[in-house]
Amino acid sequence: MAKKQKKNGGGTPATVALAAAGTPFTLHAYEHDPASPSYGEEAAEALGVSPDRVFKTLVADVDGELTVAVVPVAGQLDLKALASVVGGKRAAMADPAAAERTTGYVRGGISPLGQRKRLRTVLDSSASDHATVCISAGRRGLEVELSPADLAALTSAVVAPIGRA
Repeated sequence: MAKKQKKNGGGTPATVALAAAGTPFTLHAYEHDPASPSYGEEAAEALGVSPDRVFKTLVADVDGELTVAVVPVAGQLDLKALASVVGGKRAAMADPAAAERTTGYVRGGISPLGQRKRLRTVLDSSASDHATVCISAGRRGLEVELSPADLAALTSAVVAPIGRA
């Protein structure tokens, strides 16, 4: 079962960024199972939250530029839609090592917040269907819940339909 706690700072670069911005959020910690086949689905189950409210952070390469895509764990990233939204021609998933090195986070714990190098970010428009969404707080087994509007503002995200079922 997930532990719910209100947190005002410390921890990961993501929670530090949230606290520094004065953004309200709730931190959810759960016991991560390294054998779990899907980090996002594991988080949704542990938190008792619908998978369409838990968003995964993916790093894609759009015409040679790393770009962050934030989509529901219940679906997939539409790479063509992502490329189109950012004015690119071709998108592919980024090399995992490059994603980790650039963001400062490990795969399965990449957060769109507090990244080592701020990357262009696109948030799937389905986030707007919810009062709050959950995203990685910067490590496996730790999620942060916040409003989609705050997430978009803090990451300077473009909000567009980039996910598919």
